[in-house]
Amino acid sequence: MGNDNEKKSLFDKLKVGLAKTRKILLTDVDDIILGSKQIDQATFDELEETLIMADVGPAFTYDLIERMREQVKRKELDKSDLLKQVLRDSMTEILSKSEAPLQIPKNDLFTIMVVGVNGTGKTTTIGKLAHRFKKKGMSVMTVAADTFRAAAIEQLEVWSQRVGVPLIKQKTNADPAAVIFDAIQSAKAGNTNVMIIDTAGRLHTKVNLMEELKKMKRIMTREIPGAPHEILLVLDATTGQNAIAQAKMFRDEIGVTGIALTKLDGTSKGGVLIRISKELAIPIRYIGIGEDLDDLRRFRSDEFVSALFEQNG
Repeated sequence: MGNDNEKKSLFDKLKVGLAKTRKILLTDVDDIILGSKQIDQATFDELEETLIMADVGPAFTYDLIERMREQVKRKELDKSDLLKQVLRDSMTEILSKSEAPLQIPKNDLFTIMVVGVNGTGKTTTIGKLAHRFKKKGMSVMTVAADTFRAAAIEQLEVWSQRVGVPLIKQKTNADPAAVIFDAIQSAKAGNTNVMIIDTAGRLHTKVNLMEELKKMKRIMTREIPGAPHEILLVLDATTGQNAIAQAKMFRDEIGVTGIALTKLDGTSKGGVLIRISKELAIPIRYIGIGEDLDDLRRFRSDEFVSALFEQNG
């Protein structure tokens, strides 16, 4: 029974976290729909404006409005409450395509390279991931390859101690590729199951950040065939459309196999998740909905949409 209660409280937490997004997205949509005596061009114009404001993106908005128009034309959508159902169905359809949990084989070394610009919550996400995997009985190691910022190494050290996992680090300004090389040898020797690598989000030197990341990637591939097994991009939901630009940059430059969207709680820009899903076609692995260790959650599309649409209960 505890499990059901736990699930319910997690769902409630997600609902609370999405309150501001729900407000900007659905309160306005409700007002438009309830205010429409009939569904006409003015209704669609208002809906379009609201959806764009809610950061769901122009591509999703355009498709949704087209779908609604078609159904109105075929007389399938004469009641305004059905508009909301179409919105919900469209979101579910888009988001379900991005739902792909990370599969970690039990007995091999699985490497996760965590990338993203500074300030997105990268190190915190690594700490929470380490906690998550350790709870599942895996042996986890963290690697401080953001060697350009002393604060980044210290922060990862604090998290690693907090969740009780070993950290491989070197002094500030050490070559990140060398840190990774050391970590791989150590992980192989110690039968580590999951290795999570923190990387720089910005370099002070003239070296291009992406070149530095590519070099790390090459070292990993050379030492472990198939590595990095996951390049997890951490995006901050509060940055809205900027998150999309960041995702495209990392995807095009070094490849991204999964996304963790942090800071969904307390932002009105949660709609950006729909935009990420529609425009990037990169699996959304995790969403962050709070400060607690367990607040990095596996992304489940039905749960997300339900939390967005359910006002109370």
